[in-house]
Amino acid sequence: MSQEREPGVDHAARPARVSAVFGVAEFRALWGAEAVSVLGDQFARVAFSVLVFERTDSAALSAMVYALTFLPALLGGALLGWVADRYPRRRVMIVSDLGRMLLALPMVWPGLPLPVLCALIIATVLLGSPHTAAQGALLPEVLRGDLLERGYAVRQITGQTAQVAGFATGGAVLVVLAPHATLAINAATFGISALVVRLGVRRRPSPAGTGSDAGTPRSWTGDIAEGARTVFGDPQLRTLALIVWLAGCFIAPEGLAVSYAAELGAGPLAVGLLMAAIPAGSVVGALVFTRWVPRRVRERATLPLAIAAGPPLGVSALVPSVGVAIVLWSVTGACVAAALVQAQASFVRRAPVTARGRATGLAAAGLIGAQGLALLAGGLVAQRWSSAAGVAAVGTAAVLLLVGLLATAPARELSRGSP
Repeated sequence: MSQEREPGVDHAARPARVSAVFGVAEFRALWGAEAVSVLGDQFARVAFSVLVFERTDSAALSAMVYALTFLPALLGGALLGWVADRYPRRRVMIVSDLGRMLLALPMVWPGLPLPVLCALIIATVLLGSPHTAAQGALLPEVLRGDLLERGYAVRQITGQTAQVAGFATGGAVLVVLAPHATLAINAATFGISALVVRLGVRRRPSPAGTGSDAGTPRSWTGDIAEGARTVFGDPQLRTLALIVWLAGCFIAPEGLAVSYAAELGAGPLAVGLLMAAIPAGSVVGALVFTRWVPRRVRERATLPLAIAAGPPLGVSALVPSVGVAIVLWSVTGACVAAALVQAQASFVRRAPVTARGRATGLAAAGLIGAQGLALLAGGLVAQRWSSAAGVAAVGTAAVLLLVGLLATAPARELSRGSP
């Protein structure tokens, strides 16, 4: 039987498996709430696409509505992360979940006009940004020492698994249920998430009441500006954020998998394997890196590992083989996951507790933006030349930028690791 661990105890010196984080009751609650919510989101994305296509017979509109489930998070992370610093973070997560549940319920109505549906989707995604910022800001308080990296590894693994499972089971659910019934499941997952957080996460005071500027009135624009100053005014935080954003660009091949396989004369099976290669590699990379590599080595290896994720993409563009590409893309996924887990953990550790929500929200928004730009750039290159060229171009550009980052003083300081 596993023994409950006090959240305030530092376990950094104890060798532990990745699964050791489940010995912390609060992490189990945060993880369970997030897994349920992600699964529901994937159900909803499949349902939205099917619903809009059935009503409009337009692939373009169906794709646009699908994009609406991602794009508002880009603005929400930057503009709403301050909420997680001004109010108790547990309360922010619960209110965010309940608000999203209320917004999702009208989507169940079959006669809901399409513009109203789109507005509700945008509002729901925006309201998720404070939840994400609050959860990210809470993790360093829940998981101490080396458990923090293991927590990020578990989130990386379960996030990838929940997304794949959500897409797969979402399609199966739609065989049995109408899209509107599937959207009801999505609304229910928000309620379940709020309940799990309410029961499993303890109360903490508002971070705004614990800092040196406690009680000082601030506008929301001032909060946003303070978040930007926190990230970009600290050389190491800025460097870690750039590592996260540039490493995120390496997911671009997933968006080119269909055309890449077609260029090689391969079928749907190859497409599925190519799309699964980077997520599968990320699971292995997160497990191996956090389980067997010491923390000081992980910190020194963060940027080199991010750089190492790029060359396999360039090689896969030169080798016309689906099998080789699957292996190489898996290597990229492993390097990306290892770099992201450590960079994110180091980022939240360094961010001041009273501004951690804003900093986390801004970093999350930047990651989404970088991934979107990488997908767009890869698609444009693929349209002009080939999908293989698109994969190679994104990988090469990200590597060059990361190498340039390696030459800076803050990056060199990070590469020496913590004392």
